[in-house]
Amino acid sequence: MNGYEVYAIKYAHHARRASENFIGGAPGGDAHDGPMPLDYFVWLIRGGGHEVVVDTGFSSAMAAKRGRDHLRCPTDGLKFLGTDAKSVKDVVITHLHYDHVGNFDLFPSATLHLQDLEMNYATGRHMAHETFRGAYEVEDVVGMVRRVYAGRVRFHEGDAELFPGVSVHLIGGHTMGLQAVRVATRRGWMVLASDASHFYANMEQTRPFPIVYSVADMVAGYERLRALAASPAHVVPGHDPLVMQRYPAPSKALEGIVVRLD
Repeated sequence: MNGYEVYAIKYAHHARRASENFIGGAPGGDAHDGPMPLDYFVWLIRGGGHEVVVDTGFSSAMAAKRGRDHLRCPTDGLKFLGTDAKSVKDVVITHLHYDHVGNFDLFPSATLHLQDLEMNYATGRHMAHETFRGAYEVEDVVGMVRRVYAGRVRFHEGDAELFPGVSVHLIGGHTMGLQAVRVATRRGWMVLASDASHFYANMEQTRPFPIVYSVADMVAGYERLRALAASPAHVVPGHDPLVMQRYPAPSKALEGIVVRLD
């Protein structure tokens, strides 16, 4: 095969300042503490007879609760690309934070791919502390447990190949069980970092994001991402608005909504 098509679908936005995105504050100190918003994405991998969705986003109700700007349901973004969420067979959940696992019930036919360590983390002793549980929603976690009992979760212990040319890789750092996705494309191996690096600047400047389980694992994860990709430019961060500028829309109608990464 010539490689998979890979798309980033923007579904939400959040205005914030640079000091909120780095441990220790904004690069260069207070003088450089300007706007540095987050975009929220889900991703679609397509090729070889497979469609793999990476993460499922959050709902408009969750956006209101969390103070985010909800632009569209991620499933509507998938529809723009001709993908019906109800028919998708494989969904990678990079981790169980609210903005990556909400809406999973909209994918009733899917097997959800999750790291063992992420379920252990989200249901274990660390969740007794607000500093760790703040980005989790208990109903999402309980819903995932129910999906386990329904036989619809496939657990991975570290790195694993889902299909030829599509694999998951345990990175950790941001959460105990965060995984990134490596994809063979026509331009070489690319890596969907998810929250292993929220912004290009986190990994390029080795300045970790402040929501973190292990700073050491997060910093080591930047090197791992680069090692998995054909080049540093083949690593796609999880929340950087620059993604929408650096990659082209698949059509004029989808500008500002979808970009093609491959």
